[in-house]
Amino acid sequence: MSAIPLENEPAPDDGPGIRLMTSRRVAIILFNLGGPDGQAAVRPFLFNLFNDKAIIGLPQPFRFFLAQLISRTREKLAKANYALMGGGSPILPETIKQAGALEAEISKRVSNVTFKCFPAMRYWKPFVKDAARAAEAWGATDAILLPLYPQFSSTTTASSLKEWRRHSRLPCSTICCYPAGAAFAETHADAIMKIWRDAGSPAQPRLLFSAHGLPQRVIDAGDPYQWQVEQSVAAVRKLLPADWDIRICYQSRVGPLKWIGPSTEEEVHTAGRDGVGIILSPIAFVSEHVETLVELDIEYAQVAKTLNLPFYLRAPAPGAAPRFIDALTDLAERALASPGKVQSENGGRLCAASWGMCPQGASH
Repeated sequence: MSAIPLENEPAPDDGPGIRLMTSRRVAIILFNLGGPDGQAAVRPFLFNLFNDKAIIGLPQPFRFFLAQLISRTREKLAKANYALMGGGSPILPETIKQAGALEAEISKRVSNVTFKCFPAMRYWKPFVKDAARAAEAWGATDAILLPLYPQFSSTTTASSLKEWRRHSRLPCSTICCYPAGAAFAETHADAIMKIWRDAGSPAQPRLLFSAHGLPQRVIDAGDPYQWQVEQSVAAVRKLLPADWDIRICYQSRVGPLKWIGPSTEEEVHTAGRDGVGIILSPIAFVSEHVETLVELDIEYAQVAKTLNLPFYLRAPAPGAAPRFIDALTDLAERALASPGKVQSENGGRLCAASWGMCPQGASH
Protein backbone atom coordinates (compact mmCIF):
# COMPACT_ATOMS: atom_id res chain seq x y z
CA MET A 1 0.00 0.00 0.00
CA SER A 2 1.25 3.46 -0.86
CA ALA A 3 1.52 6.31 1.59
CA ILE A 4 0.01 9.67 0.67
CA PRO A 5 1.33 12.65 2.66
CA LEU A 6 -1.24 14.08 5.00
CA GLU A 7 -2.44 17.51 3.98
CA ASN A 8 -2.42 18.70 7.59
CA GLU A 9 0.83 18.74 9.54
CA PRO A 10 1.01 17.29 13.07
CA ALA A 11 0.16 19.89 15.72
CA PRO A 12 1.89 20.14 19.09
CA ASP A 13 -0.07 19.01 22.13
CA ASP A 14 0.14 20.52 25.62
CA GLY A 15 2.08 17.49 26.88
CA PRO A 16 5.85 17.49 26.38
CA GLY A 17 7.05 15.47 23.42
CA ILE A 18 3.53 14.49 22.32
CA ARG A 19 2.14 15.51 18.88
CA LEU A 20 -1.41 14.99 17.68
CA MET A 21 -1.88 13.69 14.12
CA THR A 22 -4.84 14.98 12.11
CA SER A 23 -6.46 12.22 10.05
CA ARG A 24 -7.28 12.76 6.38
CA ARG A 25 -10.79 11.63 5.53
CA VAL A 26 -11.46 11.82 1.81
CA ALA A 27 -14.96 11.75 0.35
CA ILE A 28 -15.06 10.41 -3.22
CA ILE A 29 -18.07 11.97 -4.91
CA LEU A 30 -19.46 9.86 -7.77
CA PHE A 31 -21.59 12.03 -10.03
CA ASN A 32 -24.19 10.59 -12.36
CA LEU A 33 -27.49 11.49 -13.96
CA GLY A 34 -29.76 9.65 -11.54
CA GLY A 35 -33.15 8.16 -12.30
CA PRO A 36 -36.59 7.80 -10.77
CA ASP A 37 -36.81 5.22 -7.98
CA GLY A 38 -40.49 4.54 -8.69
CA GLN A 39 -43.40 5.56 -10.88
CA ALA A 40 -44.29 8.56 -8.71
CA ALA A 41 -40.80 9.97 -9.22
CA VAL A 42 -40.86 9.89 -13.03
CA ARG A 43 -42.46 13.28 -13.61
CA PRO A 44 -40.41 15.22 -11.03
CA PHE A 45 -37.26 13.56 -12.36
CA LEU A 46 -38.11 14.73 -15.88
CA PHE A 47 -38.88 18.21 -14.60
CA ASN A 48 -35.53 18.43 -12.81
CA LEU A 49 -33.76 17.30 -15.98
CA PHE A 50 -35.36 19.82 -18.29
CA ASN A 51 -35.25 22.63 -15.75
CA ASP A 52 -31.43 22.48 -15.75
CA LYS A 53 -29.97 25.45 -17.62
CA ALA A 54 -27.29 23.13 -19.03
CA ILE A 55 -30.04 21.18 -20.80
CA ILE A 56 -32.40 24.01 -21.79
CA GLY A 57 -30.72 27.38 -21.90
CA LEU A 58 -33.81 29.58 -21.68
CA PRO A 59 -33.94 32.10 -18.82
CA GLN A 60 -36.43 31.71 -16.02
CA PRO A 61 -39.40 31.64 -15.80
CA PHE A 62 -39.58 30.37 -19.39
CA ARG A 63 -37.40 27.34 -18.66
CA PHE A 64 -39.59 26.43 -15.67
CA PHE A 65 -42.79 26.46 -17.72
CA LEU A 66 -41.19 24.56 -20.62
CA ALA A 67 -39.83 21.94 -18.20
CA GLN A 68 -43.32 21.56 -16.76
CA LEU A 69 -44.76 21.09 -20.24
CA ILE A 70 -42.14 18.56 -21.35
CA SER A 71 -42.34 16.54 -18.15
CA ARG A 72 -46.14 16.31 -18.44
CA THR A 73 -45.95 15.42 -22.12
CA ARG A 74 -43.30 12.72 -21.70
CA GLU A 75 -44.55 11.29 -18.40
CA LYS A 76 -46.76 8.52 -19.80
CA LEU A 77 -44.13 7.11 -22.18
CA ALA A 78 -41.37 7.43 -19.59
CA LYS A 79 -43.46 5.61 -16.98
CA ALA A 80 -44.06 2.79 -19.45
CA ASN A 81 -40.33 2.50 -20.11
CA TYR A 82 -39.43 2.46 -16.43
CA ALA A 83 -42.19 -0.10 -15.83
CA LEU A 84 -40.23 -2.44 -18.11
CA MET A 85 -37.42 -2.26 -15.53
CA GLY A 86 -39.63 -2.90 -12.52
CA GLY A 87 -41.00 0.62 -12.13
CA GLY A 88 -37.83 2.64 -11.64
CA SER A 89 -34.23 3.10 -12.70
CA PRO A 90 -31.42 0.71 -11.65
CA ILE A 91 -28.82 3.47 -11.85
CA LEU A 92 -28.59 4.13 -8.11
CA PRO A 93 -28.16 0.45 -7.08
CA GLU A 94 -25.51 0.11 -9.81
CA THR A 95 -23.73 3.24 -8.58
CA ILE A 96 -23.80 1.95 -5.01
CA LYS A 97 -22.08 -1.25 -6.21
CA GLN A 98 -19.44 0.81 -7.99
CA ALA A 99 -18.99 2.96 -4.88
CA GLY A 100 -18.46 -0.06 -2.64
CA ALA A 101 -15.97 -1.65 -5.02
CA LEU A 102 -14.01 1.58 -5.47
CA GLU A 103 -13.97 2.25 -1.73
CA ALA A 104 -12.57 -1.23 -1.06
CA GLU A 105 -9.94 -1.06 -3.80
CA ILE A 106 -8.53 2.37 -2.97
CA SER A 107 -8.45 1.49 0.72
CA LYS A 108 -6.19 -1.45 -0.18
CA ARG A 109 -3.85 0.78 -2.15
CA VAL A 110 -3.61 3.76 0.21
CA SER A 111 -2.83 3.04 3.84
CA ASN A 112 -2.97 6.37 5.67
CA VAL A 113 -6.19 7.90 4.40
CA THR A 114 -9.79 6.97 5.21
CA PHE A 115 -12.12 6.90 2.19
CA LYS A 116 -15.85 6.88 1.69
CA CYS A 117 -17.73 7.08 -1.62
CA PHE A 118 -20.92 9.11 -1.99
CA PRO A 119 -23.25 8.81 -5.02
CA ALA A 120 -24.35 12.27 -6.15
CA MET A 121 -27.19 12.26 -8.65
CA ARG A 122 -28.04 15.32 -10.67
CA TYR A 123 -31.78 14.92 -11.18
CA TRP A 124 -33.03 12.54 -8.49
CA LYS A 125 -32.17 11.30 -5.03
CA PRO A 126 -29.56 11.30 -3.60
CA PHE A 127 -29.06 14.75 -5.08
CA VAL A 128 -25.68 16.46 -5.23
CA LYS A 129 -26.67 18.57 -2.23
CA ASP A 130 -27.46 15.36 -0.29
CA ALA A 131 -24.02 13.96 -1.06
CA ALA A 132 -22.38 17.23 0.03
CA ARG A 133 -24.20 17.19 3.36
CA ALA A 134 -23.47 13.50 3.92
CA ALA A 135 -19.76 13.98 3.21
CA GLU A 136 -19.52 16.86 5.65
CA ALA A 137 -21.50 14.97 8.30
CA TRP A 138 -19.08 12.04 7.88
CA GLY A 139 -16.24 14.42 8.69
CA ALA A 140 -14.56 14.69 5.31
CA THR A 141 -11.41 16.79 5.31
CA ASP A 142 -11.48 17.05 1.51
CA ALA A 143 -13.11 15.51 -1.53
CA ILE A 144 -12.31 13.92 -4.86
CA LEU A 145 -14.91 14.77 -7.51
CA LEU A 146 -15.15 11.81 -9.89
CA PRO A 147 -17.90 11.95 -12.53
CA LEU A 148 -19.24 8.67 -13.83
CA TYR A 149 -19.27 10.33 -17.25
CA PRO A 150 -16.06 9.20 -19.00
CA GLN A 151 -16.44 11.88 -21.67
CA PHE A 152 -16.74 15.48 -20.49
CA SER A 153 -19.73 17.56 -21.53
CA SER A 154 -21.15 20.86 -20.41
CA THR A 155 -24.52 19.09 -20.13
CA THR A 156 -23.34 16.39 -17.73
CA THR A 157 -20.03 16.77 -15.89
CA ALA A 158 -20.00 20.57 -15.92
CA SER A 159 -23.58 20.74 -14.66
CA SER A 160 -22.80 18.37 -11.78
CA LEU A 161 -19.62 20.23 -10.80
CA LYS A 162 -21.46 23.55 -10.82
CA GLU A 163 -24.13 22.09 -8.57
CA TRP A 164 -21.46 20.75 -6.20
CA ARG A 165 -19.90 24.19 -5.87
CA ARG A 166 -23.31 25.58 -4.89
CA HIS A 167 -23.58 23.22 -1.94
CA SER A 168 -20.06 22.47 -0.67
CA ARG A 169 -16.97 24.36 0.41
CA LEU A 170 -14.84 21.28 0.99
CA PRO A 171 -11.36 21.45 -0.55
CA CYS A 172 -11.49 19.19 -3.58
CA SER A 173 -9.61 17.70 -6.49
CA THR A 174 -11.49 17.04 -9.73
CA ILE A 175 -11.21 14.47 -12.49
CA CYS A 176 -12.94 16.03 -15.49
CA CYS A 177 -12.72 13.14 -17.97
CA TYR A 178 -11.13 9.80 -18.81
CA PRO A 179 -12.26 8.86 -22.31
CA ALA A 180 -9.22 6.92 -23.46
CA GLY A 181 -7.56 5.50 -20.36
CA ALA A 182 -6.08 2.03 -20.77
CA ALA A 183 -8.15 0.26 -18.10
CA PHE A 184 -11.36 1.96 -19.29
CA ALA A 185 -10.70 0.87 -22.88
CA GLU A 186 -9.84 -2.65 -21.76
CA THR A 187 -13.13 -2.87 -19.84
CA HIS A 188 -15.13 -2.23 -23.01
CA ALA A 189 -12.93 -4.45 -25.16
CA ASP A 190 -13.27 -7.33 -22.68
CA ALA A 191 -17.07 -7.01 -22.67
CA ILE A 192 -17.27 -6.86 -26.46
CA MET A 193 -15.02 -9.87 -27.01
CA LYS A 194 -16.85 -11.94 -24.40
CA ILE A 195 -20.29 -11.40 -25.88
CA TRP A 196 -18.90 -12.11 -29.36
CA ARG A 197 -17.28 -15.35 -28.25
CA ASP A 198 -20.36 -16.39 -26.24
CA ALA A 199 -22.38 -16.01 -29.46
CA GLY A 200 -20.07 -18.38 -31.31
CA SER A 201 -17.68 -15.77 -32.73
CA PRO A 202 -19.76 -14.83 -35.80
CA ALA A 203 -17.63 -13.69 -38.73
CA GLN A 204 -16.91 -10.00 -39.33
CA PRO A 205 -19.54 -8.37 -37.13
CA ARG A 206 -20.40 -4.70 -37.48
CA LEU A 207 -19.61 -3.05 -34.16
CA LEU A 208 -21.66 0.00 -33.24
CA PHE A 209 -20.38 2.20 -30.44
CA SER A 210 -23.48 3.99 -29.22
CA ALA A 211 -23.25 7.16 -27.13
CA HIS A 212 -25.92 9.49 -25.81
CA GLY A 213 -26.51 12.22 -28.37
CA LEU A 214 -26.36 15.99 -28.02
CA PRO A 215 -27.78 18.84 -30.08
CA GLN A 216 -25.32 19.94 -32.74
CA ARG A 217 -25.39 23.50 -31.41
CA VAL A 218 -23.85 22.31 -28.11
CA ILE A 219 -20.88 20.81 -29.96
CA ASP A 220 -20.59 23.89 -32.19
CA ALA A 221 -20.33 26.02 -29.03
CA GLY A 222 -17.11 24.22 -28.05
CA ASP A 223 -18.30 21.19 -26.08
CA PRO A 224 -15.64 18.44 -26.46
CA TYR A 225 -18.03 15.53 -25.86
CA GLN A 226 -18.20 14.17 -29.42
CA TRP A 227 -14.43 14.45 -29.87
CA GLN A 228 -13.91 12.61 -26.59
CA VAL A 229 -16.32 9.85 -27.64
CA GLU A 230 -14.15 9.42 -30.74
CA GLN A 231 -11.07 9.14 -28.51
CA SER A 232 -12.82 6.41 -26.49
CA VAL A 233 -13.65 4.44 -29.62
CA ALA A 234 -10.11 4.81 -30.97
CA ALA A 235 -8.67 3.46 -27.72
CA VAL A 236 -11.00 0.43 -27.67
CA ARG A 237 -10.55 -0.23 -31.37
CA LYS A 238 -6.83 -0.92 -30.89
CA LEU A 239 -7.79 -3.90 -28.71
CA LEU A 240 -10.20 -5.52 -31.18
CA PRO A 241 -9.79 -7.58 -34.37
CA ALA A 242 -8.46 -5.38 -37.17
CA ASP A 243 -10.98 -6.58 -39.77
CA TRP A 244 -14.12 -5.56 -37.87
CA ASP A 245 -16.34 -2.84 -39.32
CA ILE A 246 -16.55 -0.27 -36.52
CA ARG A 247 -18.87 2.75 -36.43
CA ILE A 248 -19.90 5.47 -33.96
CA CYS A 249 -23.53 6.43 -33.50
CA TYR A 250 -25.72 8.39 -31.10
CA GLN A 251 -29.00 7.64 -29.38
CA SER A 252 -31.76 9.19 -27.24
CA ARG A 253 -32.60 12.18 -29.41
CA VAL A 254 -35.24 14.49 -27.94
CA GLY A 255 -36.97 17.44 -29.64
CA PRO A 256 -36.76 19.06 -33.08
CA LEU A 257 -33.19 20.39 -32.98
CA LYS A 258 -30.46 18.98 -35.19
CA TRP A 259 -28.51 16.37 -33.21
CA ILE A 260 -25.12 14.86 -33.81
CA GLY A 261 -25.27 11.66 -35.81
CA PRO A 262 -25.67 9.23 -37.30
CA SER A 263 -28.32 7.93 -34.97
CA THR A 264 -28.08 4.41 -33.56
CA GLU A 265 -31.44 3.51 -35.07
CA GLU A 266 -30.25 4.66 -38.50
CA GLU A 267 -27.20 2.43 -38.18
CA VAL A 268 -29.38 -0.56 -37.26
CA HIS A 269 -31.41 0.07 -40.43
CA THR A 270 -28.18 0.38 -42.44
CA ALA A 271 -27.04 -2.99 -41.09
CA GLY A 272 -30.38 -4.42 -42.19
CA ARG A 273 -29.89 -3.13 -45.73
CA ASP A 274 -26.35 -4.53 -45.76
CA GLY A 275 -27.45 -7.87 -44.34
CA VAL A 276 -24.90 -7.87 -41.51
CA GLY A 277 -25.19 -8.65 -37.83
CA ILE A 278 -24.19 -6.13 -35.21
CA ILE A 279 -22.62 -5.91 -31.79
CA LEU A 280 -23.62 -2.80 -29.90
CA SER A 281 -21.41 -1.27 -27.19
CA PRO A 282 -22.70 1.57 -24.94
CA ILE A 283 -19.43 3.53 -24.99
CA ALA A 284 -20.64 6.57 -23.00
CA PHE A 285 -22.59 4.68 -20.31
CA VAL A 286 -20.91 3.12 -17.28
CA SER A 287 -24.05 1.58 -15.75
CA GLU A 288 -27.25 0.06 -17.03
CA HIS A 289 -30.30 2.30 -17.15
CA VAL A 290 -33.23 3.16 -19.38
CA GLU A 291 -31.07 4.03 -22.40
CA THR A 292 -29.45 0.60 -22.38
CA LEU A 293 -32.07 -1.74 -20.94
CA VAL A 294 -35.01 -0.30 -22.88
CA GLU A 295 -33.73 1.71 -25.82
CA LEU A 296 -30.96 -0.71 -26.84
CA ASP A 297 -32.21 -4.04 -25.50
CA ILE A 298 -35.89 -3.70 -26.39
CA GLU A 299 -36.57 -0.94 -28.93
CA TYR A 300 -33.56 -1.33 -31.23
CA ALA A 301 -33.51 -5.10 -30.72
CA GLN A 302 -37.06 -5.19 -32.07
CA VAL A 303 -35.98 -3.13 -35.08
CA ALA A 304 -33.14 -5.59 -35.68
CA LYS A 305 -35.56 -8.50 -35.46
CA THR A 306 -37.94 -6.88 -37.93
CA LEU A 307 -35.04 -6.33 -40.33
CA ASN A 308 -33.92 -9.97 -39.97
CA LEU A 309 -30.38 -9.11 -38.95
CA PRO A 310 -28.21 -12.25 -38.69
CA PHE A 311 -27.57 -11.35 -35.04
CA TYR A 312 -27.97 -8.45 -32.61
CA LEU A 313 -25.65 -8.55 -29.62
CA ARG A 314 -25.24 -5.94 -26.90
CA ALA A 315 -22.15 -5.66 -24.70
CA PRO A 316 -22.90 -4.69 -21.09
CA ALA A 317 -21.97 -1.36 -19.54
CA PRO A 318 -18.87 -1.46 -17.30
CA GLY A 319 -20.79 -1.56 -14.02
CA ALA A 320 -18.53 -2.85 -11.26
CA ALA A 321 -16.25 -4.86 -13.57
CA PRO A 322 -12.81 -5.16 -11.92
CA ARG A 323 -10.98 -3.39 -14.77
CA PHE A 324 -13.37 -0.44 -14.58
CA ILE A 325 -12.98 -0.22 -10.82
CA ASP A 326 -9.22 -0.25 -11.42
CA ALA A 327 -9.67 2.66 -13.83
CA LEU A 328 -11.64 4.65 -11.27
CA THR A 329 -9.11 3.83 -8.55
CA ASP A 330 -6.23 5.01 -10.72
CA LEU A 331 -8.05 8.30 -11.27
CA ALA A 332 -8.81 8.73 -7.58
CA GLU A 333 -5.16 8.07 -6.65
CA ARG A 334 -3.99 10.69 -9.13
CA ALA A 335 -6.46 13.22 -7.75
CA LEU A 336 -5.42 12.38 -4.20
CA ALA A 337 -1.84 13.36 -4.97
CA SER A 338 -2.87 16.63 -6.68
CA PRO A 339 -5.07 18.54 -4.24
CA GLY A 340 -7.03 21.43 -5.68
CA LYS A 341 -6.43 20.56 -9.33
CA VAL A 342 -8.79 19.83 -12.22
CA GLN A 343 -7.27 17.17 -14.43
CA SER A 344 -8.03 14.58 -17.08
CA GLU A 345 -6.91 10.94 -17.21
CA ASN A 346 -3.36 11.95 -18.15
CA GLY A 347 -3.02 14.63 -15.49
CA GLY A 348 -3.05 17.49 -18.01
CA ARG A 349 -5.33 18.97 -20.60
CA LEU A 350 -6.64 16.33 -22.99
CA CYS A 351 -8.73 18.48 -25.35
CA ALA A 352 -7.35 20.62 -28.13
CA ALA A 353 -7.54 24.38 -27.58
CA SER A 354 -10.41 24.60 -30.07
CA TRP A 355 -12.71 22.94 -27.55
CA GLY A 356 -13.45 26.06 -25.55
CA MET A 357 -15.72 24.38 -23.01
CA CYS A 358 -12.90 22.21 -21.66
CA PRO A 359 -12.83 22.87 -17.88
CA GLN A 360 -9.05 23.26 -17.94
CA GLY A 361 -9.24 26.51 -19.87
CA ALA A 362 -6.98 27.34 -22.76
CA SER A 363 -3.77 25.99 -21.29
CA HIS A 364 -2.19 22.67 -22.29
